[in-house]
Amino acid sequence: MRIIAGEFRGRKLLGPETEITRPLTDRVKQSLFDILSPNLPDAVVYDCFAGTGSMGLECLSRGARHVTFFETDRSAATRLRKNIDTVAAADRATVIGGDLFKWFNSHNRGNADLIFLDPPYRFLTDQPESLQKLATQFQGHLNPAGVVVFRHDIGDSLALPPLQINELRTYGSMALEFLSLAATNDGEPTTDN
Repeated sequence: MRIIAGEFRGRKLLGPETEITRPLTDRVKQSLFDILSPNLPDAVVYDCFAGTGSMGLECLSRGARHVTFFETDRSAATRLRKNIDTVAAADRATVIGGDLFKWFNSHNRGNADLIFLDPPYRFLTDQPESLQKLATQFQGHLNPAGVVVFRHDIGDSLALPPLQINELRTYGSMALEFLSLAATNDGEPTTDN
């Protein structure tokens, strides 16, 4: 695994030790970040189910102001912290090692421009209601023009109101949904005020 562009381009990252995390290939990552690039300078990013952090670190490399990484697996979180140290980005990164569902329950305000939602595939079948509740909680954290990138198996799908799909990209057996807050009747994004 490596950073493919920006300030940390070419830096090698520690990959996952187990198959709990599923890194993107460089080709898919390049395609994704070609889409996201205009939104990254000075962005605040949440990387949910971060694994070893390649998505959030790619954002930092491309000019994001701050990334909050959420990872409960201890082995992955340890490697994530080492990867943050590798690119000397500790001042622009926060790692939340506990339960992200509890964190979102206790923190009802944020200012994220971009949220990566990359749960283990089992969540879509075993705990869909947890992901749907999390999507509802994103209302208080996502800026009105913010984007959620939801990665899942192409054979699975899950509605995540109040988020709406703006674009769907498929890469082999993987799907990337680009979501935003659904607009209200007056055309403004829904927010949890």
